[in-house]
Amino acid sequence: QVQLMESGGGSVQAGGSLRLSCAVSGNPYRKYCIGWFRQAPGKEREGVLAFYPASGSTSYGDSGKGRFTVSRDDARNIVFLSMNSLKPEDSAMYYCAAYLRNYDKCSLTSVDYVAWGRGTQVNVSS
Repeated sequence: QVQLMESGGGSVQAGGSLRLSCAVSGNPYRKYCIGWFRQAPGKEREGVLAFYPASGSTSYGDSGKGRFTVSRDDARNIVFLSMNSLKPEDSAMYYCAAYLRNYDKCSLTSVDYVAWGRGTQVNVSS
């Protein structure tokens, strides 16, 4: 069973940047889809992007297009979410999640993911 732990959240002013980390342990992460999701109070959880380390393939949700990018550190099994030009509406709890997959084109639907981290809070002030 894979375990995930997020870090790197915090408070930032609008226009600023943050880089979130998702440390993956328990199994080699290359054959998992790693998804980043976010959920603001009173809103549904939404997919930011999904990444397949074995190929580097990335799928972007509407919230992740243009300002968010993914990178990784294979030596440490960490997937990063870099967020630029942050807006107050980006404020949310950010989660990483994983499910096993033998090929890329990862889902952005939260119910497809079987392992979740506890989340890291991002607050963007205007």
